[in-house]
Amino acid sequence: MEVQIGVAKINKYAVSESGDTLEVVERPNGGLSVVLADGQRSGKSAKRISTMVVRKVISLLAEGVRDGAAARAASDYLFAARDGKVLSTLNILSIDMISRSLVISRNNEAPIYLYDNNELQLMDEESESIGAKRNVRPIIHEVPLEKDLTVVVFSDGLNHAGTYYDQKMNVFEEVSEAIQKNMLAQDMANCLMERALFFEHDKPRDDISIVVLRVIQDGPISGVRRMSVYLPML
Repeated sequence: MEVQIGVAKINKYAVSESGDTLEVVERPNGGLSVVLADGQRSGKSAKRISTMVVRKVISLLAEGVRDGAAARAASDYLFAARDGKVLSTLNILSIDMISRSLVISRNNEAPIYLYDNNELQLMDEESESIGAKRNVRPIIHEVPLEKDLTVVVFSDGLNHAGTYYDQKMNVFEEVSEAIQKNMLAQDMANCLMERALFFEHDKPRDDISIVVLRVIQDGPISGVRRMSVYLPML
């Protein structure tokens, strides 16, 4: 089997810098973690917040700290640095090679979509953003890494796509349709972004970040890890 991760990001229209920050870090046991944060406000001020959060989290994960503890530490760090006046969302997806499982950590009002055992589930339990107080705990789920497992994580820009034009994007339907087409992870992320931009008339009113993780049956047997990054130079 092979685990695929696809990412698509875009800034808020007419804003030079995204308030979302996303990083991938290797774990000590050979796995990977994807960390996504969305800082309060927009532009450079939001970017400073989300970068602060993500750097704190990935430094802890790289040292072997568990996801929940890393999320709580990042919340306490942001609270101390900004006196509880600034918030950030935080999502962590961690591939654990020892347990062969996926750990999903969420401090985000935006839900997560999980496709497992031929069923698309909406993970939308009440969740707090980090930074408002000490010891904010994430919502954590752990699922086995099995064929066709698919997880879609995103910042709230996707969830609100089309709202301004009174034609809100139905993310559940769009994710369900993409899964039925059996897309690769990057193709699915691209498809969801294209649909969001359609509903936003190509002028997104918020930063949009989309992460898709999929487990496919037929992967290379060479043991080689691969990563591709595409950065548009506008």
